[in-house]
Amino acid sequence: MKLATDIGGTFTDLVYIDDTTGQIQTHKSATTPAAYEQGVLNAIQEAGLLNNADVEIFIHGTTVIINTLTERKGVKTGLITTKGFKDVLEIGRGNRPDLFNVKYQKPKPFIPRYLRLEVDERLNYKGDILTPLDEQQIDQAIAHFKREKVQAIAVSYLHSYINPTHEQQTIEWIKAKWPEVTVTASHEITREWREYERTNTTALNAYVKPIANSYLDKLDQELNNHIQVKQEFVMQSNGGTTTFADAKETPITMVESGPAAGIYGAAALGKLINEENLIAFDIGGTTAKTSLIENGEVKISTDYAIEKDDRHAGYPIKAPVVDIVEIGNGGGSIAWLDSANALHVGPQSAGATPGPIAYNLGGTQPTTTDANLYTGRLSAKNFNYDVDMDKVKAGIDQTITQPLKLTTEEAALGIIRLANSNMLNAIKLVSIRKGHDPKDFALIAFGGGGSMHAPALALELGINKVIVPIASSVFAAWGMLLTDLRQDYIQTNIQSLNTIDPNTFTTNWQQMETQAANNFAQQNIDADTLNYQYFLDMRYAGQEHTVKVPVANPTLDAHQRATIMEDFASLHEKTYTFKLPDHACEIVNYHLSATAPTQKPQLLEINITAPLAEAFIEERPVYFEDAGWVNTPIYDRATLPTNETLAGPVIIEEPTSSTVVYRGQNIHKDKYGNLVIERAENND
Repeated sequence: MKLATDIGGTFTDLVYIDDTTGQIQTHKSATTPAAYEQGVLNAIQEAGLLNNADVEIFIHGTTVIINTLTERKGVKTGLITTKGFKDVLEIGRGNRPDLFNVKYQKPKPFIPRYLRLEVDERLNYKGDILTPLDEQQIDQAIAHFKREKVQAIAVSYLHSYINPTHEQQTIEWIKAKWPEVTVTASHEITREWREYERTNTTALNAYVKPIANSYLDKLDQELNNHIQVKQEFVMQSNGGTTTFADAKETPITMVESGPAAGIYGAAALGKLINEENLIAFDIGGTTAKTSLIENGEVKISTDYAIEKDDRHAGYPIKAPVVDIVEIGNGGGSIAWLDSANALHVGPQSAGATPGPIAYNLGGTQPTTTDANLYTGRLSAKNFNYDVDMDKVKAGIDQTITQPLKLTTEEAALGIIRLANSNMLNAIKLVSIRKGHDPKDFALIAFGGGGSMHAPALALELGINKVIVPIASSVFAAWGMLLTDLRQDYIQTNIQSLNTIDPNTFTTNWQQMETQAANNFAQQNIDADTLNYQYFLDMRYAGQEHTVKVPVANPTLDAHQRATIMEDFASLHEKTYTFKLPDHACEIVNYHLSATAPTQKPQLLEINITAPLAEAFIEERPVYFEDAGWVNTPIYDRATLPTNETLAGPVIIEEPTSSTVVYRGQNIHKDKYGNLVIERAENND
């Protein structure tokens, strides 16, 4: 059996596949923030697998890292850095997202100034040693940190991305003198330049490392106490998996582990159904996440930051992360009025406890889920709670209806429309803002709320096809079963593409391949089984920013050099709207992606030939924009006949989600069980 779990802000999702039958089974259980591993065990127990499962592969996605960072619940951490650079975390970058805000404040560093210490050591930009490392000053730093009861130390020296010698010496010295403390060096996380981003990433990794180690140890212990697990893996932000041991060393690579799995699952499904240009759209209980997949390729970036928005610079993390836009709008997002009586939805969430009013667990603030329930898009019968519709109506009325002098229907629809507007902006950020026309892509919607909102967004954007995949409400966990073991290696090495020697070009790649092979060998994976993808981060000479260019192979003949230049110019024009044909091109970073293939489940074809009438559940009033209450047929997804086309308005229900099809759209279920929504031919 293969089993995957994904911890979200509201629910913990479980997907498992029995190799003997090939059947996919799913389950959702409430997330348990006080002890996340308990939510995983609850999901396994409720699915009937506890003490009764022989698991070949267990894959886990978690929000522990991002929650630890956003809630500031990491450990007391110290920083050792090059003399003269203790304030790099304070200085940060000069670019400000909120340009005209005279009260703007830079992000407060996770490590306070009194815990940031300097030592004498210095390398130049080539990696040559200018000043030897003073190990006596490391002893002084250790003594200071012991007095301050520091639990983790980050080490980040200038130019160590090109030569980590001094960092390695420092790590060895600390471990010899103070083996109990947790230590992270910047070269262990990234070999990419930018001293502020690299130092901040190292600091955040050190900050969460003891928390991650404790959590993964508890999860490992609890799993092995109740089920037999042969191999355990953790989902990374780059869309691949790694071992528990590796994840405990570099937990910052798990900062977006769950969302990354959903994006890769979307790409894998797209290849199966011949839809390789996709906008992946994931709506959970707390957030909505979106990413663009072009020609079947998921975009990876190291320009990622947490807590970044149009008013805050956030905290950069220089680790490979799926290029994803995330907003605070999900099923549990709270609707509220500001001091001017303007309506907002999110980013505050009701979470799993007390949850939306519909859960009847004490929640009093209306959420997107409550609005969808009141307007008929959701059925109270599908909730695992004793729903009180009078409380739902009263909550909407007290918070929104009465202050704005609206009807309850208008208020509920207003909540939905505002949530849709926020989600629409997120999709535009990954498509239109990056030179892509959404009409050229299909929208693949998953998560508990994806299928409820995506059809309306598709109409707004002119997208012709929406795909609601099988196991859509637990799709991130499903996607984990389709991922490979993956490691990304990025090395800054600034060279002119026009003049670089082909042997030097190939040698740079070979060194990274050797490093990858050695790392995977520690997991007993043969180098011959590894697959490599090659990318260059490139820019025009004199520029600051780069674009990522795929490279066919690690050789550089005249043809490949010309192809790289052409691809760079094209990608630069798409990203920045211009190209400079006669300008010199520079390589900034070499990026090697190494994957070790894993055995993946085969998606079985499903052919349901029963009459449509057997899938009919009921007809109920649903409140639509510009149409009011409309008696709408409701069908059961599980028993819906394959390739039976239905015209909207219609709703397809399943226990954990609901697909809302609007007038002007048709829907059918394909041979794999996916729901496919298309614009009707006579609809302009």
